[in-house]
Amino acid sequence: MDMKLDNKLAVVTGSTAGIGYASARALLRERARVIVNGRTQAAVDAAIKQLKGETGQVALGFTGDLSTADAAGKLFAAWPDVDILVNNLGAFVAKPFEQTTDEDWNALYQLNVMSGVRLARLYLPGMRVRNWGRVIFISSESGVQIPVESVHYGMTKAAQIAVARGLAELMAGTEVTVNSILPGPTRSRALNTFIERAVAQGQSAKALEKKFFEDLRPTSLLKRFADTDEVAALVVYVASPLSSATTGAALRVDGGVVKSAF
Repeated sequence: MDMKLDNKLAVVTGSTAGIGYASARALLRERARVIVNGRTQAAVDAAIKQLKGETGQVALGFTGDLSTADAAGKLFAAWPDVDILVNNLGAFVAKPFEQTTDEDWNALYQLNVMSGVRLARLYLPGMRVRNWGRVIFISSESGVQIPVESVHYGMTKAAQIAVARGLAELMAGTEVTVNSILPGPTRSRALNTFIERAVAQGQSAKALEKKFFEDLRPTSLLKRFADTDEVAALVVYVASPLSSATTGAALRVDGGVVKSAF
């Protein structure tokens, strides 16, 4: 299927690995122009090189910590006419609630929420003037079913869903859509690293995965970790002109973890 993304300019934050990287790759395969973002030049250069080998397309690059206002301003100054904004930058931090500090909550909020808020604030006015654009927040099923092992993470993911809905309301009557995507447990770089360490210590990757879903995500219908490409497929659709009637939605690609038909 042609997603009609030829020459659309997309920025995917936090895209040197994981869901962000898979989303950048999928967009490049649909002939979009993609700005890859990471905190270090080495990571950005490596991602661009790997993407060229996998897609035959040359991505653009922006090095900077987009959890800061300074980096967001520099990105906007370099590319003010972005068509598609994928707010993927974020982190999961497992920590018992009673051990979390104010600094823990503020740091995760700045990274997971404010990074997307700032960029949306910069890019939405231009999208409105051009009367076309896509803003996508990569949230999580943890924004609906708050994980006890990371309450502050769940809070940030719920906040993203709220922000996306509010911005969609703001763009009502235009061809600019705003949505959030809710992945479930996915084979991100951090998860793969954890599994590799466990295997190195003699554990079985298959047994580890089985125990994870038995103990931590028993409501999963998929009963396995999703691949990043499975999430990226939904990102590409929501980013495309074909999704023009989809806005203000929290779209789940969670493997059925959220125990609701709605």
